[in-house]
Amino acid sequence: MVTNRDGKGQVVVVAKQFIAGTEKHLTSATPVAVMGGSFTADQITSKLQRLVDLRTGVDAAKATTRARITAEATEMPALRAFMSAFRSFIKGAFSNSPDVLADFGITPKARVPRTVEEKAVASAKRAATRAARHTMGSKQKKGIKGDVTDVVMTPVTAAPSTVPSQSSPTAPATSVGTTAAATPRTA
Repeated sequence: MVTNRDGKGQVVVVAKQFIAGTEKHLTSATPVAVMGGSFTADQITSKLQRLVDLRTGVDAAKATTRARITAEATEMPALRAFMSAFRSFIKGAFSNSPDVLADFGITPKARVPRTVEEKAVASAKRAATRAARHTMGSKQKKGIKGDVTDVVMTPVTAAPSTVPSQSSPTAPATSVGTTAAATPRTA
């Protein structure tokens, strides 16, 4: 068994060099004995060229496949959204015609009414989940008021300012909640 450490691309490079050497040095020579057979220069060249063509074809197919995969990845989400919207249209347009829906490959869901036991189990599960998560409705939330304990209020007093305050002569100062009465000016 022959093991080859050359990569596939390197094998192509070597094959092309062998083709060039064969065309240059073995065209007028007698047949060459290789692997228990006798081959002419044209037969050798054609076998080596077949190796080059196979690798080139594989590389081209890989490039095409990559391009198609990229195209699929970019176009597929929009096309699937379109297909979903079309399915919704078909269901809405032909909801009363199960035979037409079947032509589109859509089978309407059979609505099975829930039994009393199933309803009771579902109600119990909902109640248990609300209790576990401490969830409440809006009316229950209204009744809850927070109690604040152990809070000490510390009054903050302002230190006297060292910068002299400047009063604005144009507008009188008013406090919040009171309105300043407009006084007419006399000249």
